[in-house]
Amino acid sequence: MNYQKLDAALATALNDVQDSEEASLAIFIHTEPVLDSAAIAVLESFGVSGVISGKDIFTAILSANAISQLSEQPWVISLKRSQQLRLVNQTKSLGSFSV
Repeated sequence: MNYQKLDAALATALNDVQDSEEASLAIFIHTEPVLDSAAIAVLESFGVSGVISGKDIFTAILSANAISQLSEQPWVISLKRSQQLRLVNQTKSLGSFSV
């Protein structure tokens, strides 16, 4: 695993993974802008969809083992954890205050 390519959130999440084969981590894959056919094949083998040369950011839900393998690829620039988003118009109650 090349930890230099992982952001802190992803590195921390990898430490908490119970099954390294289960696809459980949503990530952003940042690559070089021009991918050769071998790189495209690697991404597609992990189930990454919409892989075309000229595109350099992909999203996927991957296993810890897949993330480790991708981190070793020379054409992968970085791997970042995707965060769960919430709707903007949702409110959270803080005691008698609303945010």
